[in-house]
Amino acid sequence: MDSLIRTSEIEETHTSAQTGLVRGLSLLDSVLLLAGGIIGSSIFLTAKDIAGPLPHPFWFFLVWVLGALISMCAAFAFAELGSMFPDSGGQYVYLREAFGDLVAFLYGWMLFAVANGGTIAALSVASAAYLSAIFPAISQDHVIFTALGVTVTRVHIVALILNALVAWINVVGLRRGAILQNLATWAKFAAIGVFVVLGCTLGHGSWSNFKVGPGSGGITMGMSPNQLLSGLGVGLIAVFFAYDGWVYITWVAGEVKDPRRNVPRAMVLGIIVVAIVYLAMSLTYVFAMPLSEVARHETIAAASAEALFSSGAAKWLSAVIALSCFGAMASCTMTGARVYYAMAQDGVFFRKMAEVHPKWRTPAISLIGQALWGAVLTLSGRYDELYTYVIYGMVLSYTLTVIGLFVLRRKLPGTPRPYRCTGYPVLPAIYVLLGSSWTINTIVERPKEALAGTAIVLVGIPGYLYWKYSSRKKQAAIR
Repeated sequence: MDSLIRTSEIEETHTSAQTGLVRGLSLLDSVLLLAGGIIGSSIFLTAKDIAGPLPHPFWFFLVWVLGALISMCAAFAFAELGSMFPDSGGQYVYLREAFGDLVAFLYGWMLFAVANGGTIAALSVASAAYLSAIFPAISQDHVIFTALGVTVTRVHIVALILNALVAWINVVGLRRGAILQNLATWAKFAAIGVFVVLGCTLGHGSWSNFKVGPGSGGITMGMSPNQLLSGLGVGLIAVFFAYDGWVYITWVAGEVKDPRRNVPRAMVLGIIVVAIVYLAMSLTYVFAMPLSEVARHETIAAASAEALFSSGAAKWLSAVIALSCFGAMASCTMTGARVYYAMAQDGVFFRKMAEVHPKWRTPAISLIGQALWGAVLTLSGRYDELYTYVIYGMVLSYTLTVIGLFVLRRKLPGTPRPYRCTGYPVLPAIYVLLGSSWTINTIVERPKEALAGTAIVLVGIPGYLYWKYSSRKKQAAIR
């Protein structure tokens, strides 16, 4: 950790005057943005997918720790890259420097077309749906119209309003967007803290749920080594998705104060904070009911609230989940737009998205375009299906970026690195091995989804060729 917080004496090469953006995010803003972006709905839903294959408290908790450690292996590599290139776009920039424009573009295209657009759509709909438990007037049962196979309910309308509100707040100023994000994240922490503390002190749970009875096979629960490894693999899939989002802070690095120090710090501190929250929530679930019961509930948070308190507590918990989804959506909105802004600056995306608003100093067109596409996906109802197609592509992009660290150590040995990857080359190599194995396994086990995801990504190539040609034509005209 000492090397992580080493003070950089190197003068910033990209200032707000050069980029047009304002470096207005502090370390605290960055940590809250990252933690708020990671903690969405997963921790309230995924316990079932872990408790099933790993029916022992030791393994149930260990898999959350392993998820944090594996994510940290990648974060250490990203932290070095972030200290080298403290620019808006983050991972897009790292891929561009390591592998060239086309690879970087395909990553950015995947984000815009499905990953970020789908995330904004899914989280806004989830937030609205959980709000409907408190305000029945916005229930999914209230259909507004059906056309061309698309059904629009009041939940969809509320989701569109939430999407537009967050986008507008981010358009009218970086600090306004940061304040919204900070308030949402602090409120999320407070609500989760109340649930954990009251649940474990006043709730109708039992600490005996952490014990395993005699004759159960001990810590292995009678599982063979192969079964245990398989269970860990299955559990880690859910855990990896729950930790996904730590990369957000790299996307907005161009607006972080002292990014060469604060971006690496924020990634490590943010993952640690999220791991603590996840372990605390998991502990509360097991206190509420045995793991055999945890494995039976899709909506484990609601089931735990009912077991610990009463059926009325589920309504209160719905508000917590709605807030959590809203905060994660706000993080995705703020950060994702900076990737398209960087792409447009490179001349490989819509040119208007490279513009910075003269008054508010934000990538306003990029934010608006992202919100509009998120709205289209919201109304289409296909965002979850599309996202499952590119999941393997997202993990592949992380793996490629960590490989890029090795490439850039050779390609750009003289580039200043205020932070050098902890545990290099062992820790990043471990992540590359795990990420590659997971990606290959996904392609083998789910070839249709992998093929569909690949097709979605490759559809962007004609756009890349067009934008690249237009950019060269414009540069030639200037000369």
